[in-house]
Amino acid sequence: MTMSLEDQAALKTLEARIRTILPEEYQDCYEDVQPVSMGSAALKYGSDGKVAWNEIWASFCDLAMAGGPPHKGTLLEPATQAEIDAHPDRYREVVNEICRGVIMATGLAARPSPIPGWVRVDCSDYGMSEWLVRAITMENVSVRCEGAALDLPAGPSYLVEKEIKNVITVIAKTCHYWTGHIGPAQQRAIANLFDKMAVESPLVQPEVSSHDFQSHGSQALRDEMAEAIHKLTGLRASDHQYFGWIGVECPNVRAAIWMMRAMAVSNVLSRREGTVLFLPINPRRDPHGEAVIRTVVRVHGFHKSRGIS
Repeated sequence: MTMSLEDQAALKTLEARIRTILPEEYQDCYEDVQPVSMGSAALKYGSDGKVAWNEIWASFCDLAMAGGPPHKGTLLEPATQAEIDAHPDRYREVVNEICRGVIMATGLAARPSPIPGWVRVDCSDYGMSEWLVRAITMENVSVRCEGAALDLPAGPSYLVEKEIKNVITVIAKTCHYWTGHIGPAQQRAIANLFDKMAVESPLVQPEVSSHDFQSHGSQALRDEMAEAIHKLTGLRASDHQYFGWIGVECPNVRAAIWMMRAMAVSNVLSRREGTVLFLPINPRRDPHGEAVIRTVVRVHGFHKSRGIS
């Protein structure tokens, strides 16, 4: 496919943005990173019998943002209000343990979020929170960004060795790359990029602050978006549905990874499960799905022009 000069310039800008948000060691080789897991680190316990969250990890897998394996194969979601109301004591225990683990593993302040189903983490600044929300989303863990704060998921059914560990691992992993692999100058460049992107279009996140999508026409919006995306790109909607997300089938993993990154630097959060690219549904921020549809059509066109296989 022959690209116009305008499209060539736009693609060049898009790829420059991808390089900007990646740690330096990935910037010239991210196309070659393989989504292969290192395996899970074992829990360690202190003398008090509690998990020593600050002693578990010596290294981490490659970032999913860079093409590494997502931390979770499927999305880890927060509890519903009904689930929390049914087990309030257990919910408080889970939230307290996640907060304790986040503080120990990252040094960031953590507390119960004012929104049920979430734990709030205070980042050092806006640039860090905006970068982390993209990186954590790509690891298939639910996350929300509000200014310099992040919300991570919690629920009464979470177990220490499973979901609680998943949440703490993903914030430890992404913070490790942000603080240890991205220097101050690049952090400033990333923050400046996010400022510029915000002027172009607001960040589209999945709407997860309330659990009443169906009553507000969520399914109808999902169907409309699926039809439009298929008509304009040929990509078919996945049968696997999540609250606040629509999945589209990509030709292969490599295409899904590139499009995921390209969406993220176009201010649309995205993630993948195998070859399925998941895109946010947000009836409040993007009422008709137009921002998401427009962006995925643009990114898919660039993908075809690049000949990614």
